Order: sequence, then C-alpha cells, then structure tokens
Amino acid sequence: QVQLVESGGGLAQPGGSLRLSCAASGLSTSIYTMGWYRQAPGKQREMVASITTGGGTNYADSVKGRFTISRDNAKNTVYLQMNSLKPEDTAVYYCNAHRYKFRDYWGQGTQVTVSS
Repeated sequence: QVQLVESGGGLAQPGGSLRLSCAASGLSTSIYTMGWYRQAPGKQREMVASITTGGGTNYADSVKGRFTISRDNAKNTVYLQMNSLKPEDTAVYYCNAHRYKFRDYWGQGTQVTVSS
C-alpha cells in the first residue's frame, strides 16, 4: 500500500521559513517525479515545485528563488524548503508522486499559514 505522509507545516510569520517533508512508503521515490502542490481556499490546486528522477527541478514563478525542492532517495523522502514566506503562500500543501503510464499518488496534505 502506497502512502505519502507530509509533515512540517504550521504557522510562520511573513519572511519566515518552513521545511516540509514527504515520507513515502510502498513506492520508491527514486523512480518517480516527486512534486509539491498547494491549494488555497477557493482556488484550484497548483503545482509549486517538482523534481525528476534525474534531479531536474521546476518551480512555479511565484516561488522561484524562495523555495527549494530536494530528495533523499535513501530515506525515500522529498523536502520543500520554503524561505521568505508570504501571506499568499498560505495553503494546504500536498505531496505528489508521478510516473509515466502509472497512476499518481497524493498525500493527505499539510497546512501552511503565513501570518503575523
């Protein structure tokens, strides 16, 4: 059974930092493109960052230069380092595992709130 479990969310002040983790079980993150998505109230889910099996990264324009995605295949875990947080980063953040011709997997989400 595949599980993606996010952690590390919480409350941060504007300009602050948080580090999200996504621990995978039942699949090997080394053969999946791993991504972070977010969904704010009343908005559609959007891609925040992704990292391919080869280590290539892609970021939404809104987070470029502030967020960094990384992976530790030995720990089967993916991270999202979020710096210089803004109130508009407030959302539920979801971990995603994608592999061509296979189904996608999603975590349950972790709330990130940026507020003073």
